[in-house]
Amino acid sequence: MELVKDPKFNWLGMKWYFIVVSVLLVASGAFALYGGQLTYGVDFTGGTLVKIKFQDSPPLPRIRAAMDGQGFAGASVSRIDDPSLNQVQIRIGLLEGSEEGEELSQQTDKVFAALRQEFNPDSQGIDFNNASRTDLVEYFRDLGPALLESQQPEGEETATNGSQDASSGPVEVAQRVIDLRTQNGGLLRDFSELESLGLPAGVTERMRQDFFLGSYTIISSESVGPKVGSEMKDRARNAVLFSLMGMLAYIWFRFQLVYGVAAIVALFHDVFITVGFFALFGKEVSLTVIAALLTLVGYSLNDTIVIFDRVRENTRLMRRRSLTAIINTSINQTLNRTILTSVTFFMAALALYLLGGEALDGFSFALVVGVLVGTYSSVAIASPIVVWWHQWRDAKKAA
Repeated sequence: MELVKDPKFNWLGMKWYFIVVSVLLVASGAFALYGGQLTYGVDFTGGTLVKIKFQDSPPLPRIRAAMDGQGFAGASVSRIDDPSLNQVQIRIGLLEGSEEGEELSQQTDKVFAALRQEFNPDSQGIDFNNASRTDLVEYFRDLGPALLESQQPEGEETATNGSQDASSGPVEVAQRVIDLRTQNGGLLRDFSELESLGLPAGVTERMRQDFFLGSYTIISSESVGPKVGSEMKDRARNAVLFSLMGMLAYIWFRFQLVYGVAAIVALFHDVFITVGFFALFGKEVSLTVIAALLTLVGYSLNDTIVIFDRVRENTRLMRRRSLTAIINTSINQTLNRTILTSVTFFMAALALYLLGGEALDGFSFALVVGVLVGTYSSVAIASPIVVWWHQWRDAKKAA
């Protein structure tokens, strides 16, 4: 499929325009990075990260005041994802002198306690919107035979005579409750919604007495100690560096050293600009982002190798042509392939970014930026480096 009929663009003739664009992008990223605007995730820095969903618009000042009351004066409280979802992220860095294990667990417990004290201070019983599956199973198990008999179909033996596992009733009902809560966005606003479960009136009434409906639900919480965070950062850096070294060795073996150096310079260019965009847009760098960067390294290198492989073939077929002409021809010959693969990759990445939600935000953002920069660098960075090196070598030989 040819999207561009017989392309004959002078790509290397535009190399200075490409250099200006790259310098501006790299400079912008460097300014943001050295300005301290890059935010590392809890995976790397250590600390506690809690994500919460509220029934109504979240009152950020009250949340910050609650965190201050627990001694978390430096806590970052911000809205995330679509504003209509009423989701908030609380990020607490490692307190001075905190260590692994118990302190981090206590930090998370203090966050939960502060939220309950602030938003549900007079409520008694179990918070239905934050009850875990284990809590619900234990609760329904404690209700005893009345619940199990209500779940037993007519004509079958009851759980009390040994023909059915006594825990199957509570487990099943607990799962149905969780499914109902999930269908309602993680929060129930009124106990009347429990009627859709088909539970006996006595059980529903008992739940009204023992539970209360909190105004928020904990979506997720994670805590990472300082040692683990430091190890994660080192491993992520080593993963990127070792992958680049391996690629350099492979390209050196398959082509020439200059081709490997050109490809690695282009990859550094891609990764640096992508990370710079994270700093400029205030995105958080986490382990999933590192995975996306490694994906982009492989994608960009594949695109570069396709061009270099065509250059190698054309060098044998076009012996009387200059290297600049050969590279221009090679890029034009692979242009339609590059457009097709890049556009399809970009569309998939863009769909992830627009529809993937908060969990995939950093990963998909890296893919969206990286596929554009990676496609551009194969033409604008890697190819001119090869030409410049050959020109320098020929000038040195002539001298």
